[in-house]
Amino acid sequence: MDINEDVTYSRTAPTPHRPRALATEAVHAGRDDLAALGLHAPPIDLSTTYPSADSRGEAARIDAFAADGVLDDGPPVYGRLGNPTVARFETALARLEGTDAAVAFASGMAALTAVLLVRLSAGLRHVVAVRPLYGCSDHLLTAGALGSEVTWVDPAGIADAIRADTGLVMVESPANPTLAEVDLRAVAHACGSVPLLVDNTFATPVLQRPVESGARLVLHSATKYLGGHGDVLGGVVACDESFARELRKVRFATGGVLHPLAGYLLLRGLSTLPVRVRAASASAAELARRLAADPRVTRVHYPRIGGAMVAFEVGGDPHAVTASVELVTPAVSLGSVDSLIQHPASISHRIVAADDRRAAGVSDRLLRLSVGLEDVEDLWADLDRALDASVDTARGRPSVVSGARPARTGAGTPPGSHRDGR
Repeated sequence: MDINEDVTYSRTAPTPHRPRALATEAVHAGRDDLAALGLHAPPIDLSTTYPSADSRGEAARIDAFAADGVLDDGPPVYGRLGNPTVARFETALARLEGTDAAVAFASGMAALTAVLLVRLSAGLRHVVAVRPLYGCSDHLLTAGALGSEVTWVDPAGIADAIRADTGLVMVESPANPTLAEVDLRAVAHACGSVPLLVDNTFATPVLQRPVESGARLVLHSATKYLGGHGDVLGGVVACDESFARELRKVRFATGGVLHPLAGYLLLRGLSTLPVRVRAASASAAELARRLAADPRVTRVHYPRIGGAMVAFEVGGDPHAVTASVELVTPAVSLGSVDSLIQHPASISHRIVAADDRRAAGVSDRLLRLSVGLEDVEDLWADLDRALDASVDTARGRPSVVSGARPARTGAGTPPGSHRDGR
């Protein structure tokens, strides 16, 4: 998909005869009733509980929720069952992903945990997964802390790995941190009747909508691009209404709810999501070209669908790069308006066994760069100095990383290419 191309929606837009483009949905989804309420900005409902004099009626509503995971259109009951502000974000994200519903949680890991618990409650404890995944997702599956069992396979081995008790197939594309991509349509076909969960955190619905390729569940760490400003934690699963009902029951039972203020910030973040992703992706593609042409870099990973993430392996000391950047922030996480860089083998994927980590392509010299909205020339100047420091450190020379000097430029290679220094 061209990142400059708007996607029209016919299935989930509020007016079926007038499909709305992605940019329009991002601004207006979840806000359709504001004018009727006499409001312009979405309200924040911080109530934990709500008055009700009809206890018999409340009992009937709670019984219905416990049985079906559905609340009627009456007033809210309790914050753990649902919240109006969070519901606005869920409605908007479902609209962008092209699903019937979405269920929000306190974090991306809480969202993944809820999905696993839904399948475990149905007696389906086996998961088939493709590496790499986000390090904590990998750990949750590998440790079997919830009573699940995982079989790790290449995409071509998915069909053969499915068993009678397989409840889920999980992939991440582009993957964290190598940006490896899988053919989602082929993977969905290999799953048969087993639900496919796609972690779409890196791509966002701006670049791909996995349900259009056959996925049943779409996972986001909403902390990243959906929020977009590094100031909110959250997770969300976009899916059909049937699965959403089961997720709501798990959320109620386990308490992994999204705070209303977080729901408000995430809804606000969606309004600029297309603009942010497209702008950061343009800078990321340019940085990927320059890195691919640079002799201090041995390999560059950049996905075919584009995006704002770049991974690259250095010939020198990767730790010197993270220690030497001045404009880019050396920190875990991604998807913010400012650029972040981190060393996955030390941080985000440290919890994955070293042999498994390396087999998945997460080398000890790999760095993951989340490109923000800064000027690309300023970003390149910062990386250029840090790369010099990595070479100096590897050679045992002291490095000077402050002070300006002309940044190297180069035509590089097209986005999506990998350059080996062998």
